[in-house]
Amino acid sequence: MSQAAVAEHDVGIEPAESPLTPESWGKLGMWVFLAADAMSFGGLLAGYGALRYGDPTWPVPKDILGVQLTAFMTFLLICSSVTMVEALAAIRQGDQRGLRRFLMLTVMGGMTFLGLQAFEWTKLILHEGQSIARNNFGATFFILTGFHGCHVFGGVVYLSCVLVQALRGRYSETNYNPVEIVALYWHFVDLVWIILFTIVYLI
Repeated sequence: MSQAAVAEHDVGIEPAESPLTPESWGKLGMWVFLAADAMSFGGLLAGYGALRYGDPTWPVPKDILGVQLTAFMTFLLICSSVTMVEALAAIRQGDQRGLRRFLMLTVMGGMTFLGLQAFEWTKLILHEGQSIARNNFGATFFILTGFHGCHVFGGVVYLSCVLVQALRGRYSETNYNPVEIVALYWHFVDLVWIILFTIVYLI
């Protein structure tokens, strides 16, 4: 085949386009981050299980921890996941007011959770004598709940930034990808807490 024929043949071929759009790249990035984060939590929980199994003096969690308070905190985070779902549903329908209202409720839920966790930590440290350096129970408890608390704090900041943009009218029924991405993060944080609550507080 001559060079002219090859050139003519190549002209008729359209360049292949990536199936990933800027929006899907953002979601992919969040999924990769969450997968890595899940492994971090998995490693911490594995360490917790190994230390607990090998320590015959491990205390009964319910005798030290406030299960009722933490159950309420868990319920609060579950409710915040519901408000996050409602926020995303609202903007998909073009409801700017609903988006702002439910985002604000989600932020408030996260802030209340952090406040209750600070109260729990204060009570354990000042009244129960627990600390990260006292024993394996204290070390694993404060590391696990503290690591998750950092995620909740990061989520509150992240949600607040999205809320500010929502107040400026940035999102619409055709442009809501950032809301969907922050929802993925927040649901992950809530799911991890349910697992932590079950393993650390109840079992």
